[in-house]
Amino acid sequence: MADQDSLNAVELATELTIAWLSNQNNRVAAEDVPAFLRTMHTTVTELGTGSTVNSEGDDAAPAQEFAPAVSVRKSLASKDHILSMIDGKPYRTLRRHLSTHGLTPEDYRRRYNLKADYPMVAESYSEQRRAMAKKIGLGAKGRAARSQTAPAAAPAARGRGKSA
Repeated sequence: MADQDSLNAVELATELTIAWLSNQNNRVAAEDVPAFLRTMHTTVTELGTGSTVNSEGDDAAPAQEFAPAVSVRKSLASKDHILSMIDGKPYRTLRRHLSTHGLTPEDYRRRYNLKADYPMVAESYSEQRRAMAKKIGLGAKGRAARSQTAPAAAPAARGRGKSA
């Protein structure tokens, strides 16, 4: 019976791994697949028995270190883009890129020991968005400026109507 349970755990782990890898949103390098399959098998076995199979596996998972693809200084070197510390590629904004890797900005900052004010948007892109928002009048200052110019224009229009 133990052989049958372990075989079922292997089959289940294999099927789950195949299903996970077939999802186009999950991008995994070929050399990472065996490690993922081992992790999946360990997890399925733990769930099946209700206990941990290997205490070394528990210690290794939380202590996993992530090596950044680029340095912090290099990631922020350009005003036009931010280099991702995950893959080293340039992005105008990191939020969507992080979500494809299952991370939030806070998780990303924690993973790579970044300061809380590490930007998620490139400086030039932020300036473009700010200029566009000002142009269309977003924000309280834009509304206040429009409301101040509107009453001044109304009395001038009345004055012209009376003299004509």
